[in-house]
Amino acid sequence: MARHDFWDNQAEAQKVVSELARLKSLVEPQMLLKRRIDDLKALFELAEESDSDDSLAAELASETLKLRGDLDKIEIESFLSGPLDASNAIVTIHAGAGGTESCDWAEMLFRMYMRWAERRGFKVEIEDVQDGEEAGVSRITFRIAGPNAYGYSKAERGVHRLVRISPFDSNKRRHTSFASVDVIAEIEDDIDMDINEEDLKIDTYRSSGKGGQHVNKTESAVRITHIPSGIVVSCQNERSQFKNKASAMKILKSRLYEKLLDQKRAEMDRFYGEKGEISWGNQIRSYVFQPYQMVKDLRTGAETGNLQAVMDGDIDMFITAWLRAGGPTSRNKNYADPA
Repeated sequence: MARHDFWDNQAEAQKVVSELARLKSLVEPQMLLKRRIDDLKALFELAEESDSDDSLAAELASETLKLRGDLDKIEIESFLSGPLDASNAIVTIHAGAGGTESCDWAEMLFRMYMRWAERRGFKVEIEDVQDGEEAGVSRITFRIAGPNAYGYSKAERGVHRLVRISPFDSNKRRHTSFASVDVIAEIEDDIDMDINEEDLKIDTYRSSGKGGQHVNKTESAVRITHIPSGIVVSCQNERSQFKNKASAMKILKSRLYEKLLDQKRAEMDRFYGEKGEISWGNQIRSYVFQPYQMVKDLRTGAETGNLQAVMDGDIDMFITAWLRAGGPTSRNKNYADPA
């Protein structure tokens, strides 16, 4: 970065700056932790010499508790050692069995992830959205940008189940709805992925959504179909068709790269088979609103009764439990469903 021509190439310079920030975020907390441990040792020795001083003992207990919490955070980050864990994440939520109720559930999940991203200081950008017929969204794709965004959010890949009294049912009956969450890593342009233009079907259409000078007036939205794999990606968040195409190509590249990794590992169920159908019996987590309130992860057994906090983005306990349990190997079909 000290080179005189460092900023001549803005894009490359920004990558270096981002990499520096990522490495600092790994090293500096550990250096700070070491200094705090040394300070805590000195405080402990002082408390031993002044055994009648209750204030020192209280301070020692308080600092030890804080240190334990920070140590847990560093330990969790040490699990994010995969080749793509430091990348941004591209998340797609699909409404499943349940009609309008499931579309509303998909939108609720999107809100939950928005709040979670805000808590972590991540940036969220909507790439594509397809509204439900009456309410909610039938599909939404968004990008989460930040340090280790993919490493954390990959824990959310799977089918999510909702049980509640439906606000769309005049008889106030209890309904069960499903939505699937798919998470892939956003790969950089320097990764070699040879995509043949002849294998692509590119369609343009008018963007949908609320307001905006260009919405529904120009064919700026882009849909790309990769014919050999059947993968379809769309982008409509930019005003320019050129920018939408570039974003869609990046998502397509990321999806193809993820699929290639799966094939090389010969563990297709690790990422795609884990979700199964978006219906009963394939969920990774259940969110029960009635007759009681509970959220339970069926892979790890982690659960909480603080439903409102979870829907407001407090999902780190489930992500942490999944990472501690070994990630994709933590699946356990023997957990009882909480409803």
